[in-house]
Amino acid sequence: MKTVNTLELPKILAALGIVMLVTTSCSNMTNQQQRMLSGAAIGSGVGAVGTAMTGGCVSCGAAIGAGAGAVGGYIVDQQSK
Repeated sequence: MKTVNTLELPKILAALGIVMLVTTSCSNMTNQQQRMLSGAAIGSGVGAVGTAMTGGCVSCGAAIGAGAGAVGGYIVDQQSK
């Protein structure tokens, strides 16, 4: 099992802080926008943590996770209509 490099920890915390900041400003968004943003936030968090735990590129994992989460949020929105 790999340990998280202490140099990667500030990147993870910064990404999570940005996600928290963005998700708190959802008051004037449509349901579709909220679902897509929520999916992107969850995806970026999971992607960042997952790649940090496996020793991969944290920012790459966060970006890929955010994209996949946004698509997932869009699909959920379309299915709920």
